Amino acid sequence: MRARRKRRPASYGFGFLDENAKKELRRALMKAVAIPGYQVPYASREMPIARGFGTGGLQITLALLGEDDTVKVIDQGSDESVNAANLRKFFALVCLGVTETTRTTDATVIQTRHRIPERRLRADQILVFQVPYPDPLVVVEANAGKRREMHGAANYARLWTKLYEDMVTFDEITISHRYPTRIAGHYVIDPSPIPRWDVPKLHMADCLYLFGAGREKRIYAVPPHTTAQPLSFSDVPFRVEDFTDEHGKRRACARCGATGTFLDELLAADSVKSYHCSDIDFCTETLKATQCAPSSKSAA
Repeated sequence: MRARRKRRPASYGFGFLDENAKKELRRALMKAVAIPGYQVPYASREMPIARGFGTGGLQITLALLGEDDTVKVIDQGSDESVNAANLRKFFALVCLGVTETTRTTDATVIQTRHRIPERRLRADQILVFQVPYPDPLVVVEANAGKRREMHGAANYARLWTKLYEDMVTFDEITISHRYPTRIAGHYVIDPSPIPRWDVPKLHMADCLYLFGAGREKRIYAVPPHTTAQPLSFSDVPFRVEDFTDEHGKRRACARCGATGTFLDELLAADSVKSYHCSDIDFCTETLKATQCAPSSKSAA
């Protein structure tokens, strides 16, 4: 689905933010790209949504968008959730001329909350994350100054200890999202509350990943073709979510039949569970391809 372009009046302030705010954001983004994983401070502006509802990602997207861009907004993989729909309406109001889309392949800028699209992104695409908490060390060190020193020295011993304590207590690392990931062999980042399933997509990607935490006033980035290694022990390798059933068979999406995607568990009114692709656009495209494929009988 693509929205029609609108011509903007010459006097209209494109992108809601003033030009000085955009300039500062772009400078912070350039520094973040130059130092992968480093948390760059910036003067987070007041936005027409509450802090904690995606103001960091929103400001980055507004600083990036131009009239030739096509923007997509997803929340937990969906284009129609409240967060995604409201942000898309906001872009339509303040970025006249920008094309809106729900298709991953058409977008040049994608703003996301808690998911990375299933389809591998291209070099001409940018994925902007909404980040609630940018610092993975906050669980082991409350003092912000000490955390900065630890990041600078790549001293993550206490974070490793936290992972080890998980292993001792639960026989596995229990972090299900926000999994600490080392970028370019130095800084460890909080990759936003994406599931483990998405963490390997950060490694040597073709696209640019940008992370914005408006409440914490921090921006960081994972540039294209940069190593991203989730913290793990040599004898306890990192693993993603397991979608096998009680019989050891990999569950499939009930809508499109895909067996290689991240699945959401849904509960119907009759308490029957079903599993569906979290990435709605990928699910829809897979379903269309399945319906258009010729059957074996007609092919014969």
